[in-house]
Amino acid sequence: QLQVVESGGGLVQPGGSLRLSCAVSGFTLEYYAIAWFRQAPGKEREGVSCIASSGGNTNYLDSVKGRFTISRDNAKNTVSLQMNSLKPEDTAVYYCAAGSSWRCLYPGAIRRDEYAYWGQGTQVTVSS
Repeated sequence: QLQVVESGGGLVQPGGSLRLSCAVSGFTLEYYAIAWFRQAPGKEREGVSCIASSGGNTNYLDSVKGRFTISRDNAKNTVSLQMNSLKPEDTAVYYCAAGSSWRCLYPGAIRRDEYAYWGQGTQVTVSS
């Protein structure tokens, strides 16, 4: 059974850091692109970052560039999102999603409809 599970969310003060992890099972991670999305209350779900199956390309939402870093360890079937210099506007439920190997190969928007397998999400709250 294919599963995607996020962890690492929590409450952090502005300027702080969190590291989200995405663990997958039931499929081989190296054949899939992985993306992180987030959804704040009353807002649309938006793509935050993605990483190609080989790790050779990464894309970021403009508002998180320079603060967030996505990485993957195919041997461990995990993908991480390191989030630094967090802001209150980063508060959202963060979702990990897996898509076909031809996703996230080039610069561009991270589209929700390109990722078929989703986790349940982990809450990130940035507040003093």
